[in-house]
Amino acid sequence: MTIADTPLTVAVRVKPGASRARVGGRHDGPHGPALVVAVHAPAVDGRATEAVRRALADALGVRPAAVSLRSGATSRDKIFLVAHPPDGLPEVLRRLRDGSAG
Repeated sequence: MTIADTPLTVAVRVKPGASRARVGGRHDGPHGPALVVAVHAPAVDGRATEAVRRALADALGVRPAAVSLRSGATSRDKIFLVAHPPDGLPEVLRRLRDGSAG
């Protein structure tokens, strides 16, 4: 079994209604160290969650269809699954969380 066969779990802290969209930073939340994702979309009717899903996919370099919400639909603290993560994705995620991506 390779890493691509196992979905990657990503804890996320959402900042809806942000003045600028941004993926990066760390928040110590209820699911452990979480990646901070700020989006323009408001926290209404799932719009922020969808914006986060797409922003997360873009930041990780995967198709949006590969990213799905596992838990936290109505919370700022969410868990996403990344299906078939490419090699090196855990390192990209770590750099984003630590603020050293770029």
